[in-house]
Amino acid sequence: MRRRDDGATGGDFEPTDLTGLFVTPNWLRDLGTSAWLVVGVTLAVVGGVWIMALTQTIVAPVITAAVVAAVASPLVDRAANHGMARALAAALVLVGLIVLGIAAVVVIVGGITGEADELERELSSAKDAVAGWLQDLGVDRSAAETAKDNASSAASSIVPALLEGIGVGLKRLSSLAFFLALTALSLFFLLKDGPLIRGWVEGHMRVPRPTAHQIMERVLESLRGYFLGVTIVAAFNAAVVTIGALILGVPLIGTIAAVTFLGAFIPYLGAWSAGAFAVLIALGGAGTDAALGMIVVQLLANGILQQLIQPLAMSAALGIHPLAVLIVTIGGGALFGAVGLILAAPLTAAATRVAADLSRERPAGAEPAAVT
Repeated sequence: MRRRDDGATGGDFEPTDLTGLFVTPNWLRDLGTSAWLVVGVTLAVVGGVWIMALTQTIVAPVITAAVVAAVASPLVDRAANHGMARALAAALVLVGLIVLGIAAVVVIVGGITGEADELERELSSAKDAVAGWLQDLGVDRSAAETAKDNASSAASSIVPALLEGIGVGLKRLSSLAFFLALTALSLFFLLKDGPLIRGWVEGHMRVPRPTAHQIMERVLESLRGYFLGVTIVAAFNAAVVTIGALILGVPLIGTIAAVTFLGAFIPYLGAWSAGAFAVLIALGGAGTDAALGMIVVQLLANGILQQLIQPLAMSAALGIHPLAVLIVTIGGGALFGAVGLILAAPLTAAATRVAADLSRERPAGAEPAAVT
C-alpha cells in the first residue's frame, strides 16, 4: 500500500518498489563469472592444442629442445662461470648430447635387431606355458588351444611389427632431417641465449618481475629435479632387474635392461609395461619358476625398493600425490601424445609449487596495504 501525503494509504503501484527484488546474489554472480572463466580457459587450451597439432613440424622440435635445454643449461652456466665463452660451452654440450643420443640409438636398435630372432623365439615359447596354465585352471583344451594360436600369431609378428614400425616410421618422417636439424639449432640458441630468452619471457608474463622470475625458477627446478630423479630411479630399477635376471638365468638381459631404463621415463605406464615384457621373456626363456621370480623382482624394483629410493632421488620435484601423477600422465598423453606423457608430471609439480608460493606471498603482500 502507498501512503499519501495526508497519511492515508492507497493501492498505487510504483516501479521503484521492485528495486533490488531481482538483483543477482553475489554468490551467483561470482559462480557465473568463474564458469565463464573456466569456459574461456578451456577454449584457449583446446585452441592451443589445435594450433600446435597443425604446426607440430615446428612446435615439436622447439618443445624437445626447450626440455633438453632446461635440464642441460646448468652445465653451460657452470662452464660460463669459469670463464668459457657461453657460445663455446653451448656448442660443447650440444655435441656431447648428440653423441649420447647416437650411442643410445645404436645400442637399443642394434640390440633389438641383433636379437630379433631369439626374441621372437622366446615369445613364441611363452605361449606354450600360458596354454598349460589355462588347462591347469580348468579351461577347456580347445579354448586353450585357441588362445595359444592367437598368442602364437601375436608373438610371431610382434618383433617384425616392431622393426617394421621403426622402418615405416623413419620412412614416413620425410622431414626427420629437418626435425633433428631444427631441434639441434633451437637447442644451441636456447643454451647459448637462455638467460636473455628467459628475461624476455619474464618481462611479458603480465605479472611483477619478481613473481615472473620465481615462476620460471620453479618450472626449471621442477623439470631439472624431475628428470634427474627419474634418471636415478631408472638406473636403479634397471640395475635391480638386471641382477635379478642374471640370478634367474633369464635371456636377453641387455634388452630387458634397456627397456626397463627407458620405460621408467614414462610414469607408471612405462615401468609396468617394461616389467610385463621382462616377465614374458622370463616365462618363454627360463620357465615358470623364472617368470614367478621375475614377477617378484619387478614388484621389488617398482614397488618397495623404488619407494625407498624415489623420495631421495626426486625430493626437488615431488609434492603431488601418486594418484594425481597417474591421472595427469594419462590425460597429458591423451592430449599431447608422448610429450604429454613425459611432461605432464613435472609441469603439474611446478604448477603446484608456484601456487603454493603465491598463496604464501599473498598474505604478506596484503598486510602493508591493510596497515596504510
